[in-house]
Parts: sequence; C-alpha cells; structure tokens
Amino acid sequence: MGKRYLRSIRLLAECMQAFEHASALNVRQFGLTHSQFDIVATLGNTAGMSCKELGEKTLITKGTLTGVLDRLEQKGLIQRDRNGEDRRQLFIKLSPAGEALFDEVFPQVVASGEKRFTDYSEQDFIALEKTLLKLKTSLNRRIGNK
Repeated sequence: MGKRYLRSIRLLAECMQAFEHASALNVRQFGLTHSQFDIVATLGNTAGMSCKELGEKTLITKGTLTGVLDRLEQKGLIQRDRNGEDRRQLFIKLSPAGEALFDEVFPQVVASGEKRFTDYSEQDFIALEKTLLKLKTSLNRRIGNK
C-alpha cells in the first residue's frame, strides 16, 4: 500500500475543507462563526446540555469551547446555568433570542448544504456512509477509541 492512503486522506480533508468553507460563508451572513453555529445547531431543539456533552457533540475542543460560549453569551444567544446538584457543572441552553435564531437559520443552512449533494442518489449516500464508517472504525480501533 505504501503511501497510497495519503492521497485518500488528502482528498477526504479537501472535501471537508470545501464543505466547511461553503458552510462558513452561509452562517457568516447571520453573524455567526462556524463554531458558533455548530453550538447553536447542537443546542437547538434541546433543553440544553452540560459543557462536556456539548464538547462531545460538537467536536469543539474544551479550550476553544469556552471562548465560543463566551461570545455567544455576549450576543445573548445562550444562557449558562449552574447545575443545582453539582454547582461546578455548567448547563448551557439557548436563550429565547438563540431559539429564534436557530429557528430562522438552521433550516436555511441545512437547505444550502443539501444543494451540494443534489447529484447524490440514495445508493451514493449508502456507499459513502459505509466507506466513512469503515474508515472511522479503523482509525478509532488503532487509537483505542470507540
């Protein structure tokens, strides 16, 4: 196999970068960064979640998460509450303004993303997901993750 995998990994990274770039352009028009939108989208339609859960669901690192949450709070889009049982734990939820933004922005961003896949059939999605799941399983097995 040699360095054959490098071409595939580069292509995968280029696809992700292209999708993120297009997505970032889309969310910027609503005054959000990609990370801020990721948090708003993750919290949308939920009662909220702990910082730990939010970090796991968004794939945003703990160090970056704090700054993004600070900026969202400054914009009035999230609320941080202390957990009544464990005051050390923060519970994050969308504010009413955050809920309104989610309701407006999320459908538009999803629709824009869908347009990038108009030439994909159901079989294409199945094949892509099968390949990506195989890659994810292989990579996680090698580093001891689930």
